[in-house]
Amino acid sequence: MRPRVLVARLDSLGDVLLAGPAVRAVAERADVVMLCGPRGEPAARLLPGVSEVVVWDAPWISDPAPAVDEDHLGALVSRVRAARVSEAVILTSFHQSPLPLAMLLRVAGVSRISGASVDYPGSLLDVRLRPGEDLPEDIPEPERALAIAEAAGFPRSDDGRLRVGPLPDVSELTGRDPYVVLHPGAAVPARQWPVEGFARAARLLASRGRRILLTGGPGERALTGLIAREEPTAVDLAGGCTLPQLAGVLAGASAVVVGNTGPAHLAAAVGTPVVSLFSPVVPAVRWRPYGVPHRLLGDQNAPCRGTRARVCPVPGHPCLAGVSAESVVAAVLELEAGRRDEEATDTRGARR
Repeated sequence: MRPRVLVARLDSLGDVLLAGPAVRAVAERADVVMLCGPRGEPAARLLPGVSEVVVWDAPWISDPAPAVDEDHLGALVSRVRAARVSEAVILTSFHQSPLPLAMLLRVAGVSRISGASVDYPGSLLDVRLRPGEDLPEDIPEPERALAIAEAAGFPRSDDGRLRVGPLPDVSELTGRDPYVVLHPGAAVPARQWPVEGFARAARLLASRGRRILLTGGPGERALTGLIAREEPTAVDLAGGCTLPQLAGVLAGASAVVVGNTGPAHLAAAVGTPVVSLFSPVVPAVRWRPYGVPHRLLGDQNAPCRGTRARVCPVPGHPCLAGVSAESVVAAVLELEAGRRDEEATDTRGARR
């Protein structure tokens, strides 16, 4: 009988997607119970290798945070006990501690727990990586997660790229002709390129014969509506896709234009090139699109660098406001050309 291992990533949709390679590594040797927060749940259900999903809103992660009380903490303990896991692998980013969760997992009876911790873990961790010593900090998030999983005894077994699936047929949403996706929204305002830039990029791409699809959540319809009014040929899908459908839409695109937010990682997980409008409030080396061709735009040395700010702390939003629509279009065309060259090379190789 295969062991049952809890893999925890309590953050947002994009963070859970970045944990995918580590999840697959654990799934090679165990049944994976994925512990995630409410924002990450849809992504967890798309990850190959996940057998069960447990959702819990961590008071040290969410904003706004739930109250810390006996009922809320007890709910997690009960769910973990019911999941019958023998051990846990806690995946965290460089600025996070695994120790609050490790304490609750100990109370739930988990006998072996692995994680990366700067702080002395006492009896909370059985396997501890020391960031900056055992674990380099300036590495992509998927590689950090893989390193934690490997230390726990689950080495990588594949190429380590992001993956989701299976994907639904979305041809009724997208049509049959080629298209470029523009995703103007972001999880927080500090990571959002001005909507005027997206509108101009849509017009320029349409003038070059590209069909434009606009994507976003229900709360982003105002953004996509502004762009659609500026470029009436654009197809507005905001609020009209489930996450699996969005993955299918992104998979069919020749390129995706998006900020450093969850759909950028979803595009990478389906293998689509990304024009990344990246605000340096978090380090690009850790959170840029992983494993796919991409172009990183935005001033990575802007004063907001490394602040993890949710709202831009610098007047004028200079890290992204200085990105021109022309440079975005040029990046799209460059990625499209690279993809055509790659496909032509693959075709020649298959013929030989």
